[in-house]
Amino acid sequence: MNLNSLPKSISAVIEAAQSKKATAITILSLAGFGAFAEYFMICSAESARQIEAIGEEIEAKLRQGGVRLPHREGRAGTEWLLLDYGNFVVHVFSEKARAFYDIERLWRAAQRLDVPEPGQTAAGTAL
Repeated sequence: MNLNSLPKSISAVIEAAQSKKATAITILSLAGFGAFAEYFMICSAESARQIEAIGEEIEAKLRQGGVRLPHREGRAGTEWLLLDYGNFVVHVFSEKARAFYDIERLWRAAQRLDVPEPGQTAAGTAL
């Protein structure tokens, strides 16, 4: 799995999250696990307001492409937001909540892609 092989909707989610300064973006491919979704996108934010802003931007970006959000969990001011689009789920966490829930560990057998920060290569060096 690489950035170019991801569905357009996942690429749009990554772009929207990065535009609101989400950090530590990780994509998990759950294909073949009998999971309820094909992909998880997990990212971190520094504040409850940033978590909400990332979620709002993702929703707006996908809505522009004709993709509607069927289910949302989490309220303003919380440390976690879930956007369930059916075949993929977006998790936006505070760093503390991300470490506590440790979804990456729960799905450690899944294929994983750590998305480089803008201006970085996959190895983490500047372009």
